[in-house]
Amino acid sequence: MKVKKHMLGKGCSWVTPYYIATGRQRGPHVMVVAGIHGKEIASIRAAEKLVELLNQQKLLISQGKLIVVPIVNQAAYRKRIRGIPDLNRTFPRNNKQAASNPLSAAVFQLTRKHQPEWYLDLHEANGLSQKDARVLGQTLISNKGNPVVPAVRRTIKRMNRSIKDKGRHFNLRLHELPGSSRTAAARILGARAVTVETGWSLPKNVRIKYQLEIMQHFLKEARMIKANEVYLSSKVRAVT
Repeated sequence: MKVKKHMLGKGCSWVTPYYIATGRQRGPHVMVVAGIHGKEIASIRAAEKLVELLNQQKLLISQGKLIVVPIVNQAAYRKRIRGIPDLNRTFPRNNKQAASNPLSAAVFQLTRKHQPEWYLDLHEANGLSQKDARVLGQTLISNKGNPVVPAVRRTIKRMNRSIKDKGRHFNLRLHELPGSSRTAAARILGARAVTVETGWSLPKNVRIKYQLEIMQHFLKEARMIKANEVYLSSKVRAVT
């Protein structure tokens, strides 16, 4: 397995590194982005840890290509703010529309170049969805009808099986968000696209752990790494 570092936006004020891990065999492409919102630190640390595991050959990609952008919005990250404008409202809304921000345009151009079958957008949010269905903390989000939904349900089952505190359990939310990177990847490129939201109220190390585990579950779903767990068959509650 090879891991190469690249730079997105060379010569621009918002230049940021990204990494491509390539397996020995041809296979699916998976893209992971984090730091679209600069203050969502656990998701950023989890993406950085994923790259570290790849570089150390502790996580081996057997086939296909994994593209990871650990910190999309470097300026917002340096200030530990969400970002102005909210970058996750500036991605193209259809195939004929361009992104309304040069950074989101560059990220989407990179996405279009690699045509990932799977797209994970890592975020954090307020609250715990198990306790309050109105909040986004501890949810996995996709568009209604997206082909990733069965895999999302399986991933939630696997995560919740390992989390003893039921108040921290994950839930599924089906919701399109025009202008977001996830909805752009799903609508325009047909990707199996998911937003991961861990709850800010949890300890940072716990949130990082959850984000890493979710990424690895989806890499197993994409058959990039070997599956070593049995999926459960019970239903997952959808939060609408």
